[in-house]
Amino acid sequence: MMKKQLKKVLVLGSGALKIGQAGEFDYSGSQALKALREEGISSVLINPNVATIQTSEGIADKVYFLPVTPFFELKLSRRSAQTASCWLGVPDGFNVGTELYLNGVL
Repeated sequence: MMKKQLKKVLVLGSGALKIGQAGEFDYSGSQALKALREEGISSVLINPNVATIQTSEGIADKVYFLPVTPFFELKLSRRSAQTASCWLGVPDGFNVGTELYLNGVL
C-alpha cells in the first residue's frame, strides 16, 4: 500500500482536449485520481479544461484550472504536494514531465 508513503500528489491532467484524443486521457486520469483517493492519498489536479470528468466534483481533492505547463507544475508542487504524476495527461503531462526531468527538476 502506498498510503503510508505519500500524502499528497500533484496530477497533471488531460489538458486541452483535441478531437480524437480526448476521452481516453480524461478517463485514465479520472481513474488514477479515484485510485489515489481509495488509497487515502490526497490529489491536487492541474487541468485547464472544465469540461472533463477529471474536474468533476469529488474526483480530485483540489482542482486548479491552469494550463499544464512546467511553470504551474513547479509553482503548485513546491507548495502543495510531495510528488508529481506527469503521465496522466498524455501528451501534455508527459511533455511537461519530460521537460522538467531534462532540466533536472524531477
